[in-house]
Amino acid sequence: MRVSEYQLAMTDEFGEAYGRVISHDLVLGAIGGLTAEQAIQAGVATREIWLAICEATDVPPERRYGVGQREPKKS
Repeated sequence: MRVSEYQLAMTDEFGEAYGRVISHDLVLGAIGGLTAEQAIQAGVATREIWLAICEATDVPPERRYGVGQREPKKS
């Protein structure tokens, strides 16, 4: 998962403003007590960060995988 895919997943799931708040403020025990922003800066895989956020915020499993992917371009 690229950072851009992570950002799209956050916006899709939480909305732009609340997604930013979560990334900035939510401390994630599953990734060493870092916020998502700190974890990205530290080089933690964005997929791992996304799944930690999903777990911490009770995102249903069916909305955790395959997110952040844009629809294929139509020819």
